[in-house]
Amino acid sequence: MSSEEHKMSGQEIEVEHIEQNSTQDTSSQNVEEKTNSQDKLEAELAEQKDKYLRLFAEFDNYKKRTTRERIELIKTAAQEFIQTILPVLDDFDRAQKLAEEQKNDLIFPEGMKLMHHKLIGIMKNSGVEAMESNGMPFDPNIHEAITEIPVASEEMKGKIVDTVEKGYYMHDKIIRFAKVVVGK
Repeated sequence: MSSEEHKMSGQEIEVEHIEQNSTQDTSSQNVEEKTNSQDKLEAELAEQKDKYLRLFAEFDNYKKRTTRERIELIKTAAQEFIQTILPVLDDFDRAQKLAEEQKNDLIFPEGMKLMHHKLIGIMKNSGVEAMESNGMPFDPNIHEAITEIPVASEEMKGKIVDTVEKGYYMHDKIIRFAKVVVGK
């Protein structure tokens, strides 16, 4: 081998060595870029999963809320109609009470008793219940005090002596407050 060939061979080795170093640098850069790219994609995927879960939870809550509202609406749909019928039921109760006090069946005949009983049955099937008030402690959350009267016994003070107009619940919700007389 001549000196020129030897020189060329040395240069080729150096070029080869430089190419190998440059290839190694490039491949390490590629690995770093791939790692950075993969990390970005994983972070973006995690963010998208979080957004999806939040959106799904929000939609699920929306469905539950609208279902509850629909059920509540169905339960109370007849409330306004029932409130207009309550005075009729009050009149039946007054007539029955008067007939019992005067012991006169002409005031509240058998036919009216049947209609009264049927009306009460319809109300119960609709979820309407009358409040029991007489003798109970006065509660301003469910009773409306019309007046106070003096009472003979100490135990009746602050309690309901008489109910002027019954209060009613519909599915455990007050649709009419009881109008009462309270002892003082």
